[in-house]
Amino acid sequence: MQTKPFRIGTRGSPLALAQAHEARDRLMAAHRLPEEMFEIVVLTTTGDRITDRSLAEIGGKGLFTQELEEKLALGELDFAVHSAKDMPTVLPEGLYLSAYLPREDIRDAVVGRTAPKLIDLPHGATVGSSSLRRQALIRRMRPDINVITFRGLVDTRLRKLAEGQVDATLLALAGLKRLGKVDVLTDILDPDTFPPAPAQGAIAIESRIGDERIDNLLAAINDPATFDAVSCERAFLGALDGSCRTPIGGYAICEGDQIKFSGLIITPDGRHQHAISIDGNRRDAAALGTRAGQDVRARAGTTFFDDWS
Repeated sequence: MQTKPFRIGTRGSPLALAQAHEARDRLMAAHRLPEEMFEIVVLTTTGDRITDRSLAEIGGKGLFTQELEEKLALGELDFAVHSAKDMPTVLPEGLYLSAYLPREDIRDAVVGRTAPKLIDLPHGATVGSSSLRRQALIRRMRPDINVITFRGLVDTRLRKLAEGQVDATLLALAGLKRLGKVDVLTDILDPDTFPPAPAQGAIAIESRIGDERIDNLLAAINDPATFDAVSCERAFLGALDGSCRTPIGGYAICEGDQIKFSGLIITPDGRHQHAISIDGNRRDAAALGTRAGQDVRARAGTTFFDDWS
């Protein structure tokens, strides 16, 4: 019988806290436990502290997870709640992604100041984004647009936009929904032409391998369709050695016992790309994603990847 509260690790941003609260609330409902049986432990990560440079410059996605994972490995947390797209493809020894909550919308949203749609922005307009994927896809759509690095919390980016620092910015629609800020968006981008980041819109829960007590707790809120889709997408990313330094998009959709995946790699300037679509049985989701990534890597060749460095 659990007598002490389960300790849930999270970053302290409004979005991260909303995701941790969602995980807690789902666990409370699934196990009929009171709120006092869960303690939300807020940690500041290196990625939170350094906001004046791109992630590629300061070390990659792991900067949003390192401090949480250290506490988790030491047993000072029972599990940690993350935005799945922030997770590196290789996790620290002894840790794994044990559950995913039901996925939110996978699409990117435009928040425009001088025009609602990217296609309608003035010639030479400036768009802010911290994502190399979004930057590359914007340049593919509008080579004339000036794309600048634009980091910070959602409210920070919206403030910079309102101040006129950029003509538009892009945000994950899932994040806007979870923050109750859907009213700020001016357009939603079609994932077929503007593919999202692998795992976008999904909340991942990370825990210790072999901790059966926590595995049993989390199993009740794991969403199988999200688990399979994101496993496929992360496998695609892993096969391409994907990180915040590589412009990669991709998403999977589960339909019954089948899964369909579409993926893309693109050069930062948006001029060259390699895309793939593949489908198969959901039980082979991860293998399918790996195969798709290996196929794209083989077709692109080493020169394509050298251009990213």
